[in-house]
Amino acid sequence: MEERIAAIGGGTGLSTMLKGLKLHTQNVTAVVSVADDGGSSGVLRADYGMLPPGDVRNCVSALADVDPELGEILNFRFGDGTLKGHSVGNIVLAAINELSPTFEDAVKRFCKFAGVVGRVFPVTNENVVLNACLADGTVIAGESNIGSHRGGIAIDHVFLTPRADAVEGVINAIEQAQIIVLGPGSLYTSIIPNLLVDGVVDAIHRSRALKIYVCNLMEQEGETEGYSVNDHLRAIEKHSYTGIADIVIANSAEVPEELRQKYSLQHAQPVRVDAEAVMTRSNLMLGNLLLVQDGQVRHNFSRLARVIMRAYREKNSGALP
Repeated sequence: MEERIAAIGGGTGLSTMLKGLKLHTQNVTAVVSVADDGGSSGVLRADYGMLPPGDVRNCVSALADVDPELGEILNFRFGDGTLKGHSVGNIVLAAINELSPTFEDAVKRFCKFAGVVGRVFPVTNENVVLNACLADGTVIAGESNIGSHRGGIAIDHVFLTPRADAVEGVINAIEQAQIIVLGPGSLYTSIIPNLLVDGVVDAIHRSRALKIYVCNLMEQEGETEGYSVNDHLRAIEKHSYTGIADIVIANSAEVPEELRQKYSLQHAQPVRVDAEAVMTRSNLMLGNLLLVQDGQVRHNFSRLARVIMRAYREKNSGALP
């Protein structure tokens, strides 16, 4: 029997991981943030009053199993003309949304169209705005503004307006999962927004699943500059509860020097692994999870998936406390 996995996040991190997980199980459910308000998603959100399609489209593309070229087609982005900046998948999902009673229903139909292995759910059907309260009390409204804020003032916490309830399928997936994975992805704008939707944290807390947090490889300017692995974990716990992660997975491979220099121009360095601090509240699994692709640092999705499945086996065998 294949393991039931609920993967919670957004952005490119979640969709990248899904490519690896689907090699191990078809019982994978992606729970996707709907806080994005930039780029093509932001334009479609403003023009059609729909929830942002971009992160959902990435996940559907990653799990599509009808034609190997379909994912490439869904992700194709127009470079010129009226459709400049829009991807094919975003436009298709926008059209399906116009024909559907809720965004959740549109996503279900989109998944059927794409032949998805597993399931994809928006975390909520509500049109929410992500806000960040900085350490000096300043409030920044809008996901795209949070990710681009500068000035060296750290984020204290984030919150949604208005409050929103989780999609029923999300709660069911979390409660029935054997493995729950948070991340990888932008900490404050992709992962934590899911935890702010009413019902999600309570469902995670109730679940008897193995709960895993996958930490980012690199710091992110405007969000996690100077953050260690433990700092990432503390931020997640601040927005949920202490002990939410049974296991933290982090990269142990060295980032090539030329890439370190490139990322330093973006005020980002490899996330420092402070193992002793992490292990006061969670088990820690390290591995070479690094993939360099098109001059960017990414998670190696096949290795990451293998580490996640190994963590589950070791937990069940009693090798991990």
